[in-house]
Amino acid sequence: MTEHTPERRAAPRPMVVAHRGASGYRPEHTEAAYRLALTLGAEAIEPDIVVTRDGELVLRHENEISGTTDVADRPEFASRRTTREIDGQRLTGWFTEDFTWAELSTLRARERLPQVRGASARFDGRYPVLRLRDLLRLLDEAAPAPGTGQPVRLVAEVKHASYFASIGLPLDELIAADLRPWAAEQSGRLIVEAFEQTVLGQLRDRGLAADYVYLLEKAGSPADLVARYGAAALSYAGHLTDAGLARLRASGIDGISVDTALLVRAAPRDTGQAGSAWRPLGGGLAASDLVDRAHAAGLGVFTWTLRPENRFLPAPCRLGTTPSAHGDWLTFFTAIMRTGLDGVFADQPDLAFEARAAL
Repeated sequence: MTEHTPERRAAPRPMVVAHRGASGYRPEHTEAAYRLALTLGAEAIEPDIVVTRDGELVLRHENEISGTTDVADRPEFASRRTTREIDGQRLTGWFTEDFTWAELSTLRARERLPQVRGASARFDGRYPVLRLRDLLRLLDEAAPAPGTGQPVRLVAEVKHASYFASIGLPLDELIAADLRPWAAEQSGRLIVEAFEQTVLGQLRDRGLAADYVYLLEKAGSPADLVARYGAAALSYAGHLTDAGLARLRASGIDGISVDTALLVRAAPRDTGQAGSAWRPLGGGLAASDLVDRAHAAGLGVFTWTLRPENRFLPAPCRLGTTPSAHGDWLTFFTAIMRTGLDGVFADQPDLAFEARAAL
């Protein structure tokens, strides 16, 4: 990342970011999840930002909310169920842009992965949907992160910016208006990330003081580039070549954030061979050269998401056959951290801290 202060440079690495709060223990994006993440010592909090019909920025994993709220059980909103195409994917459900904030605030959150996290699902129906401004208030009240002594940072993920712009809800304008005063007063606390580079540039052009991180999937192409160039759009993989990384840095991007499988995975067949991007770690795992290449280009590196359940671990780290059971997460988490990256997103921040302590 850019603009390192000496204090941040000396802080433990990698930074532990609470992914949607402590979302392994409480329904994601709820006040309970955020407060628990702060209690567990999170050094940064990551919300996903979508928007209501009346322009209120709300915190949900997606704008389609049937899996994360009780909207499907609310007869007064039954007529709002519809089908939309979002970034090339056809979805049926209920969408934040069809609700005012007054309406959305009556809904209650639900665990998004109840089959995996039954303990969290016990809290279904207890907590309301939050706005971005509600999380800013929590961060303003929060004590410094114990591991760094620094104020807890905000990693704001902008969701589906091209889609929202197409329906007259420009997220760059709305987010800049909400975050610009906070970021100006809280120097160095804001990171903004998105799967679309266009909106990152728009936010920077609006004077939002932040580090800018580009999110990259394992496959496919960014929605903003597909909308502009169609089949000729540069793929995510194309951004991860040496030339692609250099272009990102030259364009003002400060870091990248990638799926864990792009950093550590079950060892491919060519692991350790001449010309392979993968080096053996032992235990059936291998690490890629991406962190080193990105750092050489001047980019910070984050990864998402550290999760302990077998369902989310590479095969060599699974224990037993129950997807919801915890596998050998410690081996996987420490392998990720030993790549030398700058930050990890974790659903259970305490487990990430345990892994970091084991390095």
